[in-house]
Amino acid sequence: MRSAIQNLEASKIREVANAGLGRSDVLAFWFGESDEVTPEVIREAAIDSLNRGETFYAHNLGLPELREAIAVYTSRLHPRVDAGRIAVTSGGVNALMLAVQALVDAGDEVVAITPVWPNLTAQPAIMGATVRCLPLVPVRGEWTLDMAALRRAVTDKTKLLIVNAPNNPTGWTLTGDEQRAILDHCRATGTWILADEVYERLYFEPSPNGCAPSFLDIAAPDDRLVVAHSFSKSFLMTGWRLGWLVLPPALMDDLGKLIEFNTSCASVFTQRAGIAALKNTDDITPRVVAHLKHCRDTLLPLLARVPGVQVVPAKGGMYAFFRLEGFDDSLDVAKRLVTEAGLGLAPGNAFAPEAQGWLRWCFASKDPQRLVEGVERLKRWLAAQR
Repeated sequence: MRSAIQNLEASKIREVANAGLGRSDVLAFWFGESDEVTPEVIREAAIDSLNRGETFYAHNLGLPELREAIAVYTSRLHPRVDAGRIAVTSGGVNALMLAVQALVDAGDEVVAITPVWPNLTAQPAIMGATVRCLPLVPVRGEWTLDMAALRRAVTDKTKLLIVNAPNNPTGWTLTGDEQRAILDHCRATGTWILADEVYERLYFEPSPNGCAPSFLDIAAPDDRLVVAHSFSKSFLMTGWRLGWLVLPPALMDDLGKLIEFNTSCASVFTQRAGIAALKNTDDITPRVVAHLKHCRDTLLPLLARVPGVQVVPAKGGMYAFFRLEGFDDSLDVAKRLVTEAGLGLAPGNAFAPEAQGWLRWCFASKDPQRLVEGVERLKRWLAAQR
């Protein structure tokens, strides 16, 4: 076994979840997904595809009609993107891994803005790259990126910069001005940008196009930019494993080869479901976002009123990220909350060492009352510790 694989850390989120397996009394908020089922119109499209016998291989880069639908959808939100720049993938995780495989050699330097979903730092490490973390800093109640620190960290030796915004777990989101400064700097250093923008529609600030700022708003087609997306979050399709990449035209042929050697293609019936999702986005996504905003606005004020809790507002995503005063071992606290309080949260140190002492709470709950009950369990547990 390669040492790069042996040195990977097992998922701390899974470690906590495993502690609660088989317990029906646990309120689980540890994974990044809604507990609401995929809309019927999407499920029916997949069923219809299977009933037509669409059980064979598809084009490596995806069904032409899905690539076109993604291009139309993307072009409604951002400047025009051609279908020829779209690659359909078997989930957002697969999209990100393909991008890293395409861009990173062993020994390359990669910079990642953290805290971040651990896959984003593990993937370049799997390729044998050296991963350097650039931490966000909480300033006056908001996670903040130090742009001067970014300019120092990203040099002409940096092959790839990984940015996830809106961010999992913090909810931090880049401004358009920050994106332009990052893009200009990476153009000067020759650094590729991998932008994980899967949460762009889960954005709670005023926005003219109904989504968070995107590098696609400012980049040219041939810039060294790869943008990763997924159907999982804004279409309630986590288990479907369907995503896409937006790439420079020059990468498309080689990306098709990579897909062939990884998964060959996304399944046809899943892609049909994706087409249905995009056709019905105006009915599905605004409702999902409005409900998530209601969940956020239910949970965050309740957490903020709990003595000893420091919570940072989430501008986007589906997570509350908060600190418990006096409890510095995130993994230990998360495990204790499962076993002693029946409350399942993700430990902050799963996302970066600097997030030790923090906890992530996924607020994507079909019934917001579960969030209220979860806070009550947290309060009772904290009271018992004093």
